[in-house]
Amino acid sequence: MAERRSGHRLAALDGLRLLAALMVVFYHYVALARPWGHATDTIFPTAHQVAQYGWLGVEVFFLISGFVICRSVWGRTVGEFAVSRLARLFPAYWAGILLTVVVVKTWPEVASLRGWDTVITNLTMLQGGNDTPDVDPVYWTLFVELKFYLITAVVMLFGVTYRNCLILCGVWTAAAALAPVLKTPLITEFAMPQYAPFFIAGIAFSLMCRHRPNAVLWAIVILQLLLAQRYIDDRLAVNLGAAAADALPTWPARIVIVAAFALIGAIALGACDRIQGKWLTTAGALTYPLYLIHLNIGMTLIHHFRDRVPAPALVASVTALMLAVAWLIHRLVERPLGRWLRTAMRRGIDDVRRHVPPHRRPGRRAAPHPLTVSDTVQNERTTPPARTFESA
Repeated sequence: MAERRSGHRLAALDGLRLLAALMVVFYHYVALARPWGHATDTIFPTAHQVAQYGWLGVEVFFLISGFVICRSVWGRTVGEFAVSRLARLFPAYWAGILLTVVVVKTWPEVASLRGWDTVITNLTMLQGGNDTPDVDPVYWTLFVELKFYLITAVVMLFGVTYRNCLILCGVWTAAAALAPVLKTPLITEFAMPQYAPFFIAGIAFSLMCRHRPNAVLWAIVILQLLLAQRYIDDRLAVNLGAAAADALPTWPARIVIVAAFALIGAIALGACDRIQGKWLTTAGALTYPLYLIHLNIGMTLIHHFRDRVPAPALVASVTALMLAVAWLIHRLVERPLGRWLRTAMRRGIDDVRRHVPPHRRPGRRAAPHPLTVSDTVQNERTTPPARTFESA
C-alpha cells in the first residue's frame, strides 16, 4: 500500500499530550482529598465536578501511545526500537525518582518511602512486575507501556507490515475480550483488557495515517471504542472509590473517550496538519517529565502551603512550578543524558553483532539482523504517555 505522510511531524499530537497530562494534574490537585486533608467539593465546588474525570488523561495517553509507537517502528530493527525507547524513557525517569525521593524524605507529609530497596528496584522501571511499591503512584502506567513495547517488539521480529499490524489488532482484541473469562494470569497480564482498546485503536489510526482509511480499519476503531466503555465503572471505582463511582454519572467519561478517539482520528486523517508551532513541540517535550514529578512533589507542596495560600492560586502556582521543573529536566537531563545513552547503547549492540558468527550474519540483500543499529537512525520523535496517578 502507498505510504503517506509517514515522516511528517504531527504538532497537534504534542499539544494533545500536554492536555492529557494537565487533565491528570487537575485530577490529582483538585479532585483528591489527600493533599488538602478533606474532601475538595467544598474547596472547589464547580471545578471538583470536572476534575473527578481527569484520570481519563491516562486513557488518552494510551491511545496516543498506540498511534505514535506504531508510526515510529516502520523500517526499524528491534535493536533500534529498544535503544530509542530506553534512551527516551530512563533519563527523565531517573531524575523524577531522585527529586521525588528528596522531597518525600525531607517533607514526609503526604507520602513516605518503605526503604531504599524500593527506590533501587524502582530505578529498573520493572517494579510493577515483582510487587514492589512505586516510589510515586503514577509510575504504574510505565509498566503498562513496557508491556505494550514488548508486544510491539514481538511483532517486529516477524516484520512490521500492514498485514502483521492487522493480525496484531485481531489477536490482541480476542485475547483482551477473552481474558476475563479465561482467568489465566499470563494472558490477562499481557492482554490488558482495560487498556487494550486504546492501544489497538491507536494502531489502527496509525495505519490510516500511514496508508489510507478503509472499512477494515474503521471497523477496528469502532469495535475498540465500544469495548473501551466496558471498564468505565471499574476505573471510576479505582480512582474515586466505590461509593463515589456509584453516585457519579458515567456519561462525561464516555464523552471524553469519544472526543479523544475523534481527535486522534482527525490527526490521523490530516485534518490538523496546519496546526503548527514551536510551542507545541515544547509542550510535547514537557509532558513526560511533568507526569513523572507532579504527584508526590506537587501534593507535598499543596499540603505544606494549603493554610497559607488561597486554594486556586496554590493549584495554579504549583502547576506552573511543576511545568518549570519539567522543562529543566528536559533541557538539563533528558536531552544530554538521552543522547549519551543512545550513542552508548548503539555501540554496545553493534559490539554484539560483531560477535555473531560470520555464517549467521545477513548478506547484502538479506534483512538486517534484529540487533543491528544503524549509525543513521533518526532521532526519537515521539514520547510515551504518560503515564498518570494516584490510582488513575
